Amino acid sequence: MEKPIYAVIFKAVIGDLDATYHETASQLRRRAMELYDCISFESYTQGDREISISYWRDEEQIVKWKNDQIHLKAQQMGREKWYRSYQVQVVKLIKQYGEDDQAG
Repeated sequence: MEKPIYAVIFKAVIGDLDATYHETASQLRRRAMELYDCISFESYTQGDREISISYWRDEEQIVKWKNDQIHLKAQQMGREKWYRSYQVQVVKLIKQYGEDDQAG
């Protein structure tokens, strides 16, 4: 791995997810990839828990993404309705290895 890669890990306890949530999530994923140079974005749900992991080339793009106007509105909806609680972690990936490119 030449340059560092950053991961944003979003963990939440799900509240009231409606059709608007699913539309917004799709739109935000596209925006992250197209406008903010997000490398990849994956989400998983189990019971009332959700985890999303996005990978980024630099911290500057993460900050720009955090302050995107549509993302800010979604954050507000998340606090008010979609999630009962959440946590965001930004980490610097120090090592990555494995044999299966399909694994992530």
